[in-house]
Amino acid sequence: MELWLLNSFSTVTLTLLVVGGSVLLAIAASTLATRRFPRLVEGENNDMVGVVLSLFGAIYGIILAFVIVNLWTQFQDTQKVVATEATSISQIVRDARAFPPDAQATVDGAVRDYVHAVVEQQWPLMNAGHGDFAATSAKVDDLYTALRAYEPQTQSQQAFYAEALDSLNDAVGQRRARIFASRDELPALLQVLILGGAVVIMLLTLLYGIRSRRTRLLFVGSVAALIGFSLLLVPVLDRPFAGGVSVSPEPFKQSALAEFW
Repeated sequence: MELWLLNSFSTVTLTLLVVGGSVLLAIAASTLATRRFPRLVEGENNDMVGVVLSLFGAIYGIILAFVIVNLWTQFQDTQKVVATEATSISQIVRDARAFPPDAQATVDGAVRDYVHAVVEQQWPLMNAGHGDFAATSAKVDDLYTALRAYEPQTQSQQAFYAEALDSLNDAVGQRRARIFASRDELPALLQVLILGGAVVIMLLTLLYGIRSRRTRLLFVGSVAALIGFSLLLVPVLDRPFAGGVSVSPEPFKQSALAEFW
């Protein structure tokens, strides 16, 4: 469901839907609650509700902050993985320039096929949360085949050949990390905790009595906006290859790889 939402709506639209919807729902719930239970506005239970709200708010805030910081770190790490893989692949192209024309053309062709398979075939799968190794496995084999088919003759060619092989091994390792990153998601129990905590906080907020209707709605709406934005931020960062805020395949089209596009 979250993947469909991220891929179907822009970030701005999602923000308006989630944050705006949370605020409207909270305001409607507060209005209904005070009409059904008029004595709520008198604040008879504010001392108890305030203590419980502070306690739950502190615990929930710590958990939410931990999750968001962890997801943001993973998001940045995923960007580095993609950039490192693309850099390693482009380094193969540079090293192959020391090879004879035929060998260089073979390596370039294998690299071209690989980067196109990554961007055009594998990226849409990762965007849908189904990163598949098979989408580029054959292209990886072709890269190894291209290097194995060449026998360096000079000491200089041997040095560049060794560098190209090391770069390919590094790229394959980063490719594995990238695909696994597209499959990772928060454990179901943690997702339930985050959503359930938001519901509890909002219910406690509705029980806090404030005589001024405008102040009460502002209080409830502000809390709802903060929680709604946090709930939106979690899936956005949890799915690094989906939605408007996502890891881009542009590194595979830049530097030495630009010639293949």
